[in-house]
Amino acid sequence: MTALSSQPPASQSGGADRRAARRWGILFVLSGNMILDALEVSVVLVALPTIGAELGLSLFHVQWVMSGFALGFATVLVLGARINARWGRRRAYLAAMVVFAAASVAGGLTDSAALLIATRVVKGACAALTAPTGLAIISTTFKEGAQQRRAVSVYSLFGAAGFTLGLLLSGILLEASWRWTFLFPAPVALVLLVFGLRLIPGDTGRATTPPAGLALLRNGPLLRASLGAAALNGTYHCLLVAVTFAAQSRLGLTPWQTALALLPACVPLAVTVPFAGRFVTRFGTARPIALGALSTCAGCALYTWRPADAPYAVGTLPALLLLGTGLVFAFAALNMQATSTIAPQERPMAVPLYQTAVQLGAIVLLPLTAVLLTRYDGDRPALLLVLAASGLGLFVALTALRGPGAPTSRKVQS
Repeated sequence: MTALSSQPPASQSGGADRRAARRWGILFVLSGNMILDALEVSVVLVALPTIGAELGLSLFHVQWVMSGFALGFATVLVLGARINARWGRRRAYLAAMVVFAAASVAGGLTDSAALLIATRVVKGACAALTAPTGLAIISTTFKEGAQQRRAVSVYSLFGAAGFTLGLLLSGILLEASWRWTFLFPAPVALVLLVFGLRLIPGDTGRATTPPAGLALLRNGPLLRASLGAAALNGTYHCLLVAVTFAAQSRLGLTPWQTALALLPACVPLAVTVPFAGRFVTRFGTARPIALGALSTCAGCALYTWRPADAPYAVGTLPALLLLGTGLVFAFAALNMQATSTIAPQERPMAVPLYQTAVQLGAIVLLPLTAVLLTRYDGDRPALLLVLAASGLGLFVALTALRGPGAPTSRKVQS
């Protein structure tokens, strides 16, 4: 007699291995594209003074290289679900990658400031399609539960790490030319496209167009999260722009040194993203958001009232550390608060509304900050505006602690 084996047939085991490998290959493509979307902001940040000097642009005009990306992102984000419903997720995602690569090449080769800014708007629009669509593909590729949570954590980690990577790359690429900060994403995007054509699955069913979301604006947690995230994002980017120009003009730092100097503002988030879900599950959303807003406001206040001749270690580093700490506390909590009371069928519209509000913070505050930095001698008027924005975020966060939405338990809905 022969013993019956409890092991599955080799063909079944091999098929399961291939399916698992394909899933993680898809995640590799989606996460790689998420890195490109994230570093698009930071890789340009350090290059702004160089671009402005070489193209003869004022600070107000050159800041549109950053805020143009946010503008394109916010403009297309609310239309993303409708585009996916019309074209299908796979086709929309892959088309966005092609356009992204083409815009990268055009931006790196042009001498026209208008065309450069236009390519940034286009790239922001492409990111508005790929970022949320990537999450949607993950939701249908990975099983609900631990497998899907692990995939989302990897995806989020790559996004958070992308900003840090962009700073480091900018310091390296600027040694050759500012044009490489725009050109280098093109070949990376094309490599990801090749893998994406093979791996990204087609739609299993026709996507549905989400309902109109105006009624969602009356949802208290969503509205508070949107205002708080807009203030946090606008404050973060404006303060980093101010620090970048001060570092290269007043402190005399090279672009590479500037990139290293900015790391304390972004490394803490990249390190703590994998643990953010558990942190919010334990403490709720309102308290971390309030702590994050307080830390951000303190960092802005410290940098605003620093002595004019203060060295980096005294005048800038503590402010950047507080800014990074604010992101650690508030970033994930704001994302979770935004959908904590939203019905599942309304989330496809609620999430784009929230993410659009996040981008509006930078779209509104960056040009205003640049105007004040240009018009006045010294950066204090501009920094007071940034401080006021962070104060608004803190006020909104405190209302959540005292209002009917204050947490009564340590469990939050995700």
